[in-house]
Amino acid sequence: MDALDLQPALIEAALKEQAARKRGDYHAEILRRARFALELQRSPGHQRAVMLVMATDPVMFINDWIWTYDPRNISRNLPPVVPFVLRPTQERLIRWLQEREATQSPGMIEKSRDEGMSYVVLAYFLHRWLFTPGFAAGVGSRKEEYVDRKGDPKSLFWKFRDMLSHLPSWMMPAGFSPKLHDNHMRIINPANGASLTGEAGDNIGRGGRTTIYLLDEWAFVDHPESVNAAISQNTNVVIKGSTPNGVGNVFYTERFSGRFPVFTMHWKDNPDKNFTLDLDGQTVYPWYKKQEANLDPIDLAQEVDIDYTASTEGIVIPAKWVNAAFQLVLPAGLPRVAGVDVAEEGADKSAYAARAGGVVLPSLRQLRGLHVAADLVESGKADGISELNYDKLGVGASLTATLAKLEDLPFTVRGIANSERPSRTVYPDAEARAEERFANLAAELWWRLRLRFKNTYERETLVKYHPDEECISLAELKGHPLENTVRAQLSQATYEKAGVADKIRVNKKGKGTASPDLAEVIMYAFAPSPPPPAQVYVPGTYSQSL
Repeated sequence: MDALDLQPALIEAALKEQAARKRGDYHAEILRRARFALELQRSPGHQRAVMLVMATDPVMFINDWIWTYDPRNISRNLPPVVPFVLRPTQERLIRWLQEREATQSPGMIEKSRDEGMSYVVLAYFLHRWLFTPGFAAGVGSRKEEYVDRKGDPKSLFWKFRDMLSHLPSWMMPAGFSPKLHDNHMRIINPANGASLTGEAGDNIGRGGRTTIYLLDEWAFVDHPESVNAAISQNTNVVIKGSTPNGVGNVFYTERFSGRFPVFTMHWKDNPDKNFTLDLDGQTVYPWYKKQEANLDPIDLAQEVDIDYTASTEGIVIPAKWVNAAFQLVLPAGLPRVAGVDVAEEGADKSAYAARAGGVVLPSLRQLRGLHVAADLVESGKADGISELNYDKLGVGASLTATLAKLEDLPFTVRGIANSERPSRTVYPDAEARAEERFANLAAELWWRLRLRFKNTYERETLVKYHPDEECISLAELKGHPLENTVRAQLSQATYEKAGVADKIRVNKKGKGTASPDLAEVIMYAFAPSPPPPAQVYVPGTYSQSL
């Protein structure tokens, strides 16, 4: 029996060993908490001291006093109610929430499935509810049953009540009565006036004012624009959390806008899931292998791997290919070419990108206004480009007129008509010529960029080696202010085959609403010089004729 045949048994054994370790951890923690609670039960003076200390630190409070409920534990020979001991990522989330409050700034949480986001946020709210006079928290979700339905563990209020119910009696607010102070979608602390309120659907955010508000599963809310308008008058600190739900929604747009601090809860940061097993020289994640066996591939990619493009059919450049391009480091080479996208009169921004061989340079940026020619000349000189490509149709025509008046321009300016007929190039993924495969030149140029990203992914994952000139490196954009935006835009465009000839058409907006200007200028930067009548594909050139 070879290693491949043994793999399922070894993975199952590793999972059982991990569960046994967790049982031991829980047993030790339960005993510690029981001894601690018993000591305090006998000493009111120590109780008051503990309350003073707990008031200063939500992490300490959670790690000593909060319990959570998970009925799945029963099948793992674990108790359904277990001590809540914050994992490192969860502790960082608590500190991040404190920072949001302190700076009065909103934030977004993207997460893998089952990473405990709602429990962590609600435990933080419970700490503030107990110890902060006048604190007001709000929670909202797309359906009322997800916010508050008594007896239903999936609702947010059930989780809050369950954590509250496991606190010792001496920690409960003076005068608190469930009948008087715990109502549908509202829980009041009578001792200090703190509150937790809930709302659902289109009514999220319309009631009252809050200190901080959690919008749960934001990517799945039906009318997010209406909610955004309402919540803006409710609080300064809106926390929007969700697993991905494709690219055609407000969560995706906001997450990659660069306007919000983003906190990521990925399964690979979870010690209960990221343990590894070495199988014949191959590193395997047993927990992940189990998910692969049980989940649909799209659900796995989207809800576990935080892949926003997983549920969208026909992505031109999948997110995992983009990630590979950020990892691949290449030397700067030739040619040096730039692309520009000229904005409409009155529109916010034009965009510029340059490359040196396969390396996209950090001069990538968005430019304000229509009259950007002088800035482009300076940028082109600084990047040492030999050619500047742009869409010559529509407002782009003004660029030619402006640059044509300049003397001693150090680079060639070339207008590209996206609607023109494709070339006669034969690409390595099909035997037909481009003019027979693509609906227009724009589709062909997007496809050329797709092939570079595909080659990069294959090289980075050791599937197949491709030389530098056939790949693309975005490593220079790591830490760039527009990094998140360009990551999102590169995976926004979709393609489909349409018409009698079944030719490939590219929708650069995909399911989004905004034009991906940064992705498009990168595409222009990698557009080839005008081809001869017929040729085979050589990345960066058309030098080989058929």
